[in-house]
Amino acid sequence: MTVIDANRMNEIEARYPEYFHSSLRRRFSGLMVLIATLLYSLYAVWFFDLPRLFAEAHWERVGIYLSQWVSYDVQPEFRIQDNGSIEVRYPRFSPLGDNPRPDWLVNNPDGSVTLSISGASRTVTVSKSVTIVTAHGVSVPVDVSSGAPKVVGPVPGWMTVYDDNVLADLGFAGDVSISVDRVKVRKRFIGWANFIFDTQSSFFDKPFSEVVGLIVSGPRIKPEQSNVSLAFDDIWNNSEWQHGDVWTKLFQTIVMAFLGTLLGALAAFPLAFLAARNITPNRLLNLLKRFFDFLRSVDMLIWALFLTRAFGPGPLAGSGAIFLTETGTLGKLYSEGLENIDNKPREGIKSTGAQTVLVHRYGIMPQIVPVIVSQTLYQWESNVRGATIIGAVGAGGIGLKLWEAMRTNANWENVAYMVILILIVVFLFDAASNALRHRLMGSRTH
Repeated sequence: MTVIDANRMNEIEARYPEYFHSSLRRRFSGLMVLIATLLYSLYAVWFFDLPRLFAEAHWERVGIYLSQWVSYDVQPEFRIQDNGSIEVRYPRFSPLGDNPRPDWLVNNPDGSVTLSISGASRTVTVSKSVTIVTAHGVSVPVDVSSGAPKVVGPVPGWMTVYDDNVLADLGFAGDVSISVDRVKVRKRFIGWANFIFDTQSSFFDKPFSEVVGLIVSGPRIKPEQSNVSLAFDDIWNNSEWQHGDVWTKLFQTIVMAFLGTLLGALAAFPLAFLAARNITPNRLLNLLKRFFDFLRSVDMLIWALFLTRAFGPGPLAGSGAIFLTETGTLGKLYSEGLENIDNKPREGIKSTGAQTVLVHRYGIMPQIVPVIVSQTLYQWESNVRGATIIGAVGAGGIGLKLWEAMRTNANWENVAYMVILILIVVFLFDAASNALRHRLMGSRTH
């Protein structure tokens, strides 16, 4: 073991004073950062009033919306006639079509009607004088023969009694609303109703094997049109899911992102050479950087609002908004990349008497191309997402379609469909952007 005497220790201490006599700030910097972070977190909680927001938030809506993303409901209504008969009605645009014959609804010999909400464990039996709701292992009769519905016996926790109706909440399976002259039922199913063929299609409610048989070798349903063409038309023009319109708007979004990014890159490239101080030593032209800052400081969404007022709603306004934003963003990135190049290759080529164009081509471009490719592809990928947002303010594309579906507060399955399409497109563009960037920059990873 090596022994260090006092003289040697003093020598080491004199040589490295920063380690032996560090300042108070350096010694407690970690603790100070931790305390500052904690204080800022407490300030944010107070500023945004998070306890009140969490207490007043409608958390139950999260479950409702998520359930509507992956399911649909059918809403039969049982009307009790004066003669004691039960009339079953469905909403005008019921997913069961115009003449439903569901197997989960049974007409009993005594004139009552039994509906299965979830197998045999959750049912509703409607008759002239009483409606019986079976759930959670008990059957609860509700008397509807008098002026107001009345629960016979104790009221279970999943049932609520109001002045003119009784509501039975059966969870995800659905609910039942009972009044004197009618019973409304909401029965929920997993999946997306009529996603392929809507109720107006000639193929609606046919088994998969029958549909395939008709398309492949069956007789023509419409003499003037083949079954393949008819099936495609029915899918494309599906009135409930609007596949044709959704895919057309999605393609508009992709075109907006590509066109806006391409035009922005073409405009930013020459302007960046004028803005870079080491390339163009002219203070007046170098003020182009402030122009880039102006274009970037106005958000893409604000540009879209301006342009929709100028040119009207549509993809042109969206492409213009992306073009203006990308001119500022890419111009800033390109010019900063030019200012950070190594001047030695440029000066070497200039010393040979080469023209300015050749100096830029061989002294600058090999250094700046990786930056241009990388940043442009990243912005292109990002603008696919941005084009969805600006579409919501009228700039066209699937964003407007998505906003319309959300605004109804009823078509959440359509919202889920469009969100999934957007995610798929973003993932594909991300993969394509990465692959193209690696290929063009010669840095393919294994």
